[in-house]
Amino acid sequence: MKKNFSLILISCLILTLFLAAGCGQEQSQGPAPDKDNNKAAADKLMVGAIGEPHTAMLKMVKPKLAEQGVDMVIKEFTEYSQLNPALKDGQIDANFFQHIPYLEDYNTETGSDLTWTVKIHTEPMRIYSKKLDNLDKLPDKAQVGIPNDPSNSGRALMVLQSAGLIKLKEGAGVTATQQDILENPKELKISMADAATLPRLLEDADICCINTNYALDAGLDPMKALFVEPGDSPFANILVVRPEDKDDPRIEKLGKALQSEEIAKFLQDNYPACVLAF
Repeated sequence: MKKNFSLILISCLILTLFLAAGCGQEQSQGPAPDKDNNKAAADKLMVGAIGEPHTAMLKMVKPKLAEQGVDMVIKEFTEYSQLNPALKDGQIDANFFQHIPYLEDYNTETGSDLTWTVKIHTEPMRIYSKKLDNLDKLPDKAQVGIPNDPSNSGRALMVLQSAGLIKLKEGAGVTATQQDILENPKELKISMADAATLPRLLEDADICCINTNYALDAGLDPMKALFVEPGDSPFANILVVRPEDKDDPRIEKLGKALQSEEIAKFLQDNYPACVLAF
C-alpha cells in the first residue's frame, strides 16, 4: 500500500513540474505578434518637403494614398540643405523639393547615390523687383541678387542671360559661375545669398532671381515678375529616394498620385505660376 501511494505521489510531482514548465514557456513567448500592426508599420511612408507648392501637393494626395493602404507622413523642413542628408540617413523615405541639377550636384559633392523616380512639375525661376516695373528701367551698376547654391546660382545666371542682361561663355549651362560671364554691359553687381532670403533682399537690391516656392512663401506674385525663365528649362521637380527604394510599391503609388489629373488641375487652379513636367 505504501509503495503504491509513493508511486502516485511521484507521478503527481512529475505532472506538476511538466505543467509548470509548459506554462513558463508560454509566458516567455508572450502574445503572438499582431500582423495588422506590422502591416501598418510597413506601409507608413515618411516624405520630406519644403515650401509651397510641394507640401500642398503632398497634402492633396494623402487621402488617395490612404485609400491604397499607404499612411504618408509629411515632414516639413525649413532649409534645402537638410532634406537630402535626412533621406540618405534614413530619417525619411523620400523627398520632394528639388530639381535634377540640384540632385546631381549633391551626389557629386557628397559621394551619394540618391536617385529620382518621376518628374512632377517645373517652377520657373523669375526676376522680381520692388523698385522697377520693367527690366528696361534697370540702371547701370544695379544690385542683383541670386541664390548661392551651385545649381541654382548657375540657373539664375542663365535666366539673366535669357533676359538679355549678361552673356555667358558658350556651354556654361547649369554649372555656370560668375567667372563664366563674358559680357556684362550694365556692369551689374551680382551678389549671392541663401535662396530663402532673396525675397527680403528686394528691399535693397534692384532685382533678384527667386525660385517660385520661396516667392510664394514670401507672398510675391509670380504673375507680376519682370521676367520668367523660358519653358525649356531642365529644372523639373522630382521625387527622390534611396536607390534600394526606387521600386518600392509605396513610392510608385506616390509618384502616380503626384502625376494624376487631380494634381494637374490643383496646380492649374492654385499655382498657375507652376508648369507641369509630365
